[in-house]
Amino acid sequence: MKERWPARPYPERIPSWAKKNKRLKDLHLTKVGLRASGLASVCEEARCPNIAECFAVPTATFLILGDTCTRGCRFCSIRKGVPSPPDPHEGERLAQAASAMGLKHVVITSVTRDDLPDQGAGAFAGTVREVRKLLPSSTIEVLTPDFSGRVDLLEVVLRERPDVFNHNVETVGRLYRAVRPQASLETSLMVLRAARDFSADIVVKSGFMLGLGESEEEVTDLLDALSRSGCEVVTMGQYLQPTADQVPVARYWTPDDFERFSDIAKSTCIRYIISGPLVRSSYQAKEVLEKVMRGRGSAGMDGKLP
Repeated sequence: MKERWPARPYPERIPSWAKKNKRLKDLHLTKVGLRASGLASVCEEARCPNIAECFAVPTATFLILGDTCTRGCRFCSIRKGVPSPPDPHEGERLAQAASAMGLKHVVITSVTRDDLPDQGAGAFAGTVREVRKLLPSSTIEVLTPDFSGRVDLLEVVLRERPDVFNHNVETVGRLYRAVRPQASLETSLMVLRAARDFSADIVVKSGFMLGLGESEEEVTDLLDALSRSGCEVVTMGQYLQPTADQVPVARYWTPDDFERFSDIAKSTCIRYIISGPLVRSSYQAKEVLEKVMRGRGSAGMDGKLP
């Protein structure tokens, strides 16, 4: 039976700045293409508020290794349970779909697959290779799980030289036991540092949510930890409870709060900060990469997003 969370004393109405209109036609057209390829997108599975905007471009963050996660993060609406065996042709189908969509930047993520011997690292590597075959001029971003902190598995992915390596820390360390019990902040920071140490050419990126119960001091400390772990890009967005089965919102931070956190991030060595209520990890990923590559060698860049 699914867990239902007790009500919390947070605002009854979602603030207007935390809402986004959906253009159903744009949603439909990209969904048809994904379904025809037998693929899933994390945009749909995680109920991203920017789905209409991104699908209209079109762009999408492809979800590999099925749609069922072996972990039980309490903020996430992706299905949890025992996954099906991996599809050995999934990478080929993803590359074909990306080619048909004419994508210039391909973002690949996955559910966590602790059940597999390589925890899905080989599937990431194989998918990157397939995309490069069909779209040799496109840039590639991978958004991976933590691989239980195994650097050998991480390097299976990194040896394929993705343009961007992304791994989200999701929240501050104190809240892991409550909302991300099968992970640890220390492991996630180690993964980011290992990616930075592997190659200075790869853009290292991470992201987290506000609104799960963190304090301003904890956010500042996390930004400092991400900077020390070698992150060039950090995304910050407002947590929005996907369904009644996930943990409720503890606080709605205002746009001014996000602007203030952006200023704090710029005081560290983080090169590019994308901060706003509706920002998600892969939001405007292609544009962000282009700006980072143009700005390498300069500090203090920031992302001004609506």
